[in-house]
Amino acid sequence: IAKDASINEHIEQMRLSATKALLERKDTIVIATVSSIYGLGAPESYLKMVVHLDRGDIINQRDLLRRFSSLQYTRNDLDFRRATFRVRGDTIDVYPADSDNEALRIELFGDEIEKLSWFDPLTGAIINEVPRATIFPKTHYVTPKETVLNCIDSIKEELKERLEYLRSINKLVEAQRLEERTNYDIEMMRELGYCQGVENYSRYLSGRNPGESPPCLFDYIPKNAIVFIDESHVSVPQIGAMYKGDRSRKETLVEYGFRLPSAMDNRPLKFDEWELLAPQRVYVSATPSRYEEEHQDNLVELLVRPTGLTDPDVEVRPASTQIDDVIGECNERVALKERVLITTLTKRMAEDLTDYLDENGISARYMHSDTDTVERVEIIRDLRLGKFDVLVGINLLREGLDIPEVSLVAILDADKEGFLRSETTMIQTIGRAARNLRGKAILYADKMTGSMERAIAETNRRRSIQEKYNHENKITPQSINTKVKDIMEGARVVKGKAKIKKEDIEKS
Repeated sequence: IAKDASINEHIEQMRLSATKALLERKDTIVIATVSSIYGLGAPESYLKMVVHLDRGDIINQRDLLRRFSSLQYTRNDLDFRRATFRVRGDTIDVYPADSDNEALRIELFGDEIEKLSWFDPLTGAIINEVPRATIFPKTHYVTPKETVLNCIDSIKEELKERLEYLRSINKLVEAQRLEERTNYDIEMMRELGYCQGVENYSRYLSGRNPGESPPCLFDYIPKNAIVFIDESHVSVPQIGAMYKGDRSRKETLVEYGFRLPSAMDNRPLKFDEWELLAPQRVYVSATPSRYEEEHQDNLVELLVRPTGLTDPDVEVRPASTQIDDVIGECNERVALKERVLITTLTKRMAEDLTDYLDENGISARYMHSDTDTVERVEIIRDLRLGKFDVLVGINLLREGLDIPEVSLVAILDADKEGFLRSETTMIQTIGRAARNLRGKAILYADKMTGSMERAIAETNRRRSIQEKYNHENKITPQSINTKVKDIMEGARVVKGKAKIKKEDIEKS
């Protein structure tokens, strides 16, 4: 089945806005996922296509419209949206692809740019007049048409070789599919300068050799930048896995005639390529893995909190009576209007324990891998609002949860060695109770494992440092009190208000 690609327009706008900021100014902060190591258009080609406009410039209207078309902008006089332009007499309105809610109005007098102004595309209200403006391309893969035309012969040559191979092994359907698709793409590139999925020909467009690393976000970042890798114990392995996952998918596309073999060079960076390309790095993690420990030049521990809160007390109790004991603890916390997190080893146990707690008059819910992402956010929100008091989980209650109302974390069957009861997992799970003044963690076990000993020792070490700091600085610990946000509040667009610094503007 042919792939039907769908691009989230808002995400694309934010990507374009981020690279524009990196190219235009020095004081830029970009927040990105691990996907930032995926291939992106070459910055050199991207910059060549940028359109600079100055008040007083002499330019023919048709030439200007042709330049906008070369940026992959389309003329649309009726539906004015991102990456489109419209013409009304001597006035041209352009909605930049990287813009959230501002469009540019270009007013001509003959062939002279008389006035440039930013306006609200919804209301038409003028925001401000400017002496100059820059319009960036619709996509990072935009390339000068001459470069595209020069690539066509190389693409045809590869297509010829691939078709001969597929026909030699009697893969006639795949050969026909590949021939039709590639010839269509070539025709689109010849006529328009681009095609749908042009990134699959990025090796030719950027002049790279087979197997060479593709340009990505890190090529847009200056050499003196600093990269913070949050939750590095998770992020670093993901970086290493990206290439292998992408390679496996692309091999299938190539095998079945959906793409030429050169499409495999439109890929994320390999781990060693990322290490060479990423500038100075700071790995941030509460539980660093072996990679961070082996590669660090300087280790800095940040253990004290502004609120003075310490890591929770840790108790070990027998697993033989864990259910009855945890019910007693839950009743005690519920009476004080506090919340409880309980971790089990299996989905079945999480569901059964939730039912048992409900039968005993304790309002509880479970959360595991079968719970979809949106529902997980709703469950956490309902827990904080007090719609229920106990949340039972397996592996999703480890990290990234900010629930100040939780004063107790109970880890059932803590002596069952494995990744769910490893030192790292237990340190992370215990930490969920560190946002509450009465925070406490109970490990239910019939024997003390090495992971338990190390997790408890590390928690106690951190706690002693925190208590000593509080005593020396006369800090009284206070529980965190954060507002419970609406589930969709994070979907809003955050628009930067910073002004361009004078020294960042280079005079042409």
